[in-house]
Amino acid sequence: MKHLMIITLVAITFAAPTFAQTVDFGDDSSTWSNDGECDDKRFEGPGMTTTPLLDEDIMADATDCRTAFDAGMLTLRGDTPTKTPTMSGGDIDFGDDSSTWSNDGECDDKRFEGPGMTTTALLDEDILADATDCRTAFEAGQLTLRK
Repeated sequence: MKHLMIITLVAITFAAPTFAQTVDFGDDSSTWSNDGECDDKRFEGPGMTTTPLLDEDIMADATDCRTAFDAGMLTLRGDTPTKTPTMSGGDIDFGDDSSTWSNDGECDDKRFEGPGMTTTALLDEDILADATDCRTAFEAGQLTLRK
């Protein structure tokens, strides 16, 4: 009988799937934050804005997106833009800092795009050669990988 109670308790405890989903919502640095609509294109659902979604709003509309997400009005997209998984960049090979333009505060690696990029011409030799600048901008939400 004691074993049956333990088995029943274990079955009840683990029967329901765990839906704990950790989402890094970022901050409220977007021009459109706190307007009641989520502008972060990592999400989809009725809590989203109807205006065009911009890369610079990824992880920059935290309050609106968290509120809608918690209310069940948003889910993460299946093809979440690359500025994601808690912004660690853990799966991205940023390379090294062998570029002439390393450590100047601008990413020169043309695999990326966004406001953290340099405004000068992008060169093939800077691919995988500006790690610190690109990682810093990526983790700050200023870059995404080009598709």
